[in-house]
Amino acid sequence: MIEIKDLNKVFEGRGGSHHALRDVNLTIEDGDIFGIIGQSGAGKSTLVRCINLLERPTSGSIVIDGKDITDYQGRDLLDLRAGIGMIFQHFSLFQQRTVLQNVMFPLELRKEPKAKREARARELLEAVGMAGYEERYPSELSGGQQQRVAIARALANDPKIMLCDEATSALDTRTTVAILNLLKEINEKLGVTMVVITHSLAVAQKICNRVAVIDYGEVVEEGRTVEVFANPQSSVTRELIEHDTLSAVVDVKKEAE
Repeated sequence: MIEIKDLNKVFEGRGGSHHALRDVNLTIEDGDIFGIIGQSGAGKSTLVRCINLLERPTSGSIVIDGKDITDYQGRDLLDLRAGIGMIFQHFSLFQQRTVLQNVMFPLELRKEPKAKREARARELLEAVGMAGYEERYPSELSGGQQQRVAIARALANDPKIMLCDEATSALDTRTTVAILNLLKEINEKLGVTMVVITHSLAVAQKICNRVAVIDYGEVVEEGRTVEVFANPQSSVTRELIEHDTLSAVVDVKKEAE
């Protein structure tokens, strides 16, 4: 379980203070696919980066499986991050490394024996449908294929939690559906808790069992996905639903042309 309690994050700059997160309180149960939805700049990425301490909260706490990890340092921090996989919008693969070497990289950091890390990487590539691509480089792959490799890499350390930061935003519709199906399959087979950041309600509706809507750093609505979308309580959620509907209409018209 992930418990986020009274979380605040303030960035200091030349223009003054920017309050990126304001008193965020969320509980994410084991096995959830939990969506964090909002427009660009709402604070979604800052929130998810606080979960693995890529961003340090200004105040508040993050508790994972009953342990307050907010002040973790050194070995504790390394172990924490090893147990949390992360998938990014633009894949973040090492261009100079082959597919196999990319997936092996987290295991290299943990100094696993070469034979063990190679066997694990091949197993994961097969699991995400990328067997046979081991010796290719990221530049030789499509966007969807690169994201599959990134997912395999995120699974290398058998994480209990996966953070997905706009993981399908750079992909076309068909590829997005395939990647979302893969993430759902991983969740069901491995029981990995997933936190999915997205600005797309369609993505959240397809994969998330619960969602939180965030706006200007504050959670304005939270609950079961079907209930939030069927009966939105905040004006922000209603605007997002309206925007998503209009986007779908535009896409249909483009296809017709």
